[in-house]
Amino acid sequence: MNPTHPESLLHDVAALPPLPGVYRYFDASDQVLYVGKAINLKKRVSSYFQKNHGGTRIGHMVSKIVRLETTVVRSEAEALLLENNLIKTLNPKYNILFRDDKSYPYLKLSGRAEISKTPAPVSISTSPQPAEFSRVSYYRGAVEKKHRYYGPYPSAWAVKEAIVLMQKIFRLRTCEDAVFANRSRPCLLYQIKRCTAPCVGHINAANYAQDVANAEKFLQGEVQGVLKDLETRMLAHADRLEFELAAELRNQIAALSNVLHQQAMDNVSDRDVDILAVKVQGGKACVNLAMVRGGRHLGDRPYFPVHLEDASVLGQAEDAEQAIAIEAQVLEAFIAQHYLQVPLPSVLVVSEPVSKDLLAALMQQTGQKVSAVFQPREQRRAWLDMAQTNAALQLARLLAEEGSQQARTRALVDALDLTLEATPDNLDALRIECFDISHTSGEATQASCVVFQHHAMQSSEYRRFKIEGITPGDDYAAMRQVLTRRYSKTDPAKMPDLVLVDGGKGQVSMAADVFTSLGLDLSRIVGVEKGDGRKVGLEELVFADGREKVYLGADSAALMLVAQIRDEAHRFAITGMRAQRAKVRVGGGQLEDISGVGPKRRAKLLQRFGGVRGVAQASVQDIAGVDGISRELAEEIYRALH
Repeated sequence: MNPTHPESLLHDVAALPPLPGVYRYFDASDQVLYVGKAINLKKRVSSYFQKNHGGTRIGHMVSKIVRLETTVVRSEAEALLLENNLIKTLNPKYNILFRDDKSYPYLKLSGRAEISKTPAPVSISTSPQPAEFSRVSYYRGAVEKKHRYYGPYPSAWAVKEAIVLMQKIFRLRTCEDAVFANRSRPCLLYQIKRCTAPCVGHINAANYAQDVANAEKFLQGEVQGVLKDLETRMLAHADRLEFELAAELRNQIAALSNVLHQQAMDNVSDRDVDILAVKVQGGKACVNLAMVRGGRHLGDRPYFPVHLEDASVLGQAEDAEQAIAIEAQVLEAFIAQHYLQVPLPSVLVVSEPVSKDLLAALMQQTGQKVSAVFQPREQRRAWLDMAQTNAALQLARLLAEEGSQQARTRALVDALDLTLEATPDNLDALRIECFDISHTSGEATQASCVVFQHHAMQSSEYRRFKIEGITPGDDYAAMRQVLTRRYSKTDPAKMPDLVLVDGGKGQVSMAADVFTSLGLDLSRIVGVEKGDGRKVGLEELVFADGREKVYLGADSAALMLVAQIRDEAHRFAITGMRAQRAKVRVGGGQLEDISGVGPKRRAKLLQRFGGVRGVAQASVQDIAGVDGISRELAEEIYRALH
């Protein structure tokens, strides 16, 4: 073993058991370098320290290891699940990592409809209740058993398109319960034949429930059953000489048939399928996930992993006998990480072979059977070809955008003659922080700080600062306060390479005073001064270290990058200021101060009553009618607002 490693580390490696488990490597600053799994911990971990990896990437990683942790599990399947949970939690540098995306949207049908087996005559109800008539809506979040959910869908657009179909074919309501309860006449959707107006009793609960049931069958892919049911009901109405009702069903059948002609639903045996295609190029990768639900192709979504270059080399060197192609590594990493939290369909159509151990682990976790189809035929082949084309297009777009952004970064470094700790060929390390002040006549003053690094805006590192204790409208004092708060406790070694402030000589002088008092380098400060007539492209750069102002030119790639960062800081400051101002004027903070009213309940209250004033005007009974609000909590909310 390598004698340069700590003796305690080598002792821990020698003492490992020959059992399945998960291992973690840490560097001197206790950052996680790599998370891996093994059937035999002793054999796998020892291989890292017994071989001479030289100056390779894996050698670079191994040289940093000062400590390891291991967890013994009962099987390789358990090891795989634990490994990917830890990868998502710890974000190790040398693992292929798919960052968490927003949760998937669903189509929601409220309540539980009861279906009458025989058609009920149309009767006008004098007081229809919202709970009797299921509502179709867009939904994102945790599911509740009292409602029905269909999906997930790859995008919000796909859900909204499905809702439009529900309106066109089955004429289901989309209005909020509060709107439903207060209607006295049908809305425009009834006039354009997109709703049957249950709110004013133009359809009874039994017949509406039949439409809901057919909508559910359609979403589940049972289209022929829906058509047969509609034809049976149409003929029954015709036999009873109810020709207007028969005509309504005829139109419904025509609308459904039209949808079938427009959408690919050739293989009715495939109800729920995920299609996964991988493309690797230029040190980047894309996994394109296409979704088929109820036999309908709903669309796709691209995913781009990080740490690909380091992780791919490490994965090959880790076990040469069982080395797999980088595309297969990326695909297996995606499947293992993605389906930890997302519902798993019974069939995966894949562009690369997937290991049986991975499928076994997924089945163990979900309790359902799943199969991976490699080299598919017929309709599945067509779906996979489409996914592969989209993966190639999305990756080409990413590489083009990154190439353009890298050129801008290089242009800015050259234009400002920046001295980087990183080599010129490694501009990823360049970090820029930009500050902006926003307020309305001094009200609700906010400062924003946005971050640019790795050739992209890093939204997770954005910060807002609430500015207090200054004369309203004093932007200089606001800038002094935010810079002092931001950098007074910052390690000089972790300072950004460039600090942009939105303003000219005055703001730059204020920033220079702060940096001087903190003992920081003035050459890092650059002001973005608006040009003649405040026109875009005429901005000049002002330096805190005494250099002359610089005009880069309207076509300068460096100025484009500066303007992009400055505009993002301005946008971020404006949105924060508006939210704060609304909170001050409307009293939005009152709900936040009530015990038991968290973000979800607050959102439901504001949505139901249209704002804090509406909540304040509501009775205890009205407040208690909101989902998730008990009578006791409603009384507490009422007391707090009065």
